[in-house]
Amino acid sequence: MSVIKIEDNKKLEEMTKKVRLGIIEAVYSNQSGHPGGSLSIADIMTVLYFNEMNIDNENPKWEDRDRLVLSKGHCSPALYSALANRGYFPVEDLKTFRNINSYLQGHPDMKHIPGVDMTTGSLGQGLSAANGMAISAKLDNKNYRVYCILGDGEIEEGQIWEAAMASNKYKLDNLCVIVDNNNLQIDGTIEEVMNSNPIDEKFKSFGFQIIKIDGHDIEEIKKAFEVARNIKDKPTCIIAKTIKGKGVSFMENQVGWHGKAPNKEQYEEAKKEILQL
Repeated sequence: MSVIKIEDNKKLEEMTKKVRLGIIEAVYSNQSGHPGGSLSIADIMTVLYFNEMNIDNENPKWEDRDRLVLSKGHCSPALYSALANRGYFPVEDLKTFRNINSYLQGHPDMKHIPGVDMTTGSLGQGLSAANGMAISAKLDNKNYRVYCILGDGEIEEGQIWEAAMASNKYKLDNLCVIVDNNNLQIDGTIEEVMNSNPIDEKFKSFGFQIIKIDGHDIEEIKKAFEVARNIKDKPTCIIAKTIKGKGVSFMENQVGWHGKAPNKEQYEEAKKEILQL
């Protein structure tokens, strides 16, 4: 078994740089993808894959592994970069992202990509899948945990709230939802498009334990997951306040970088800025 658990925050911060560089590399290489929302969850992905989750890159289908459902599947560059740096496949393969002959397509594919636990892309469906995994663990008396990352724009989808009712009904204390609260979606701010605020009160009313954090603070992220592991008889929702495009100054808080690739000059500048974080 290949177990990697980085405890030191400085080392985790260095790993976030590698994850962010992988995101930029992937999106630039085929001039396609979603850098903004991928960069906003880079810190969370790093903590999940290098500190929190019980996983084995040498045995991706290990029955007792923790699971991750990236419900906002268009932010696959963040997932792919974390998986590659964790050793599930070569980091060099990130350069093939969205190439028609590549296994690393625009949305996660559990059939062809080692380490991907759920195929996602149609927004609003991931929490339902995560519920199913968490219920399965309960029925089989398994101890694995299930993590589900939602976008704050994505939770405008009605299916999310149907699933949230089920999370509470079945007392899924092995389920941890993370909302990437970067406040931007493809057409503008969440307030302008379809206001989902107050996110904390909504999930609380559906029976979730609420934890609010800075989604770019490694220590806060680690502590939130620790608290979530000890919550009993109810699911947890971590609301992570983030910055879309975090780590690249010209992408930060810019809705235009939701789904746009950098040119050569921007690519070089983005890499330089990430390395200086």
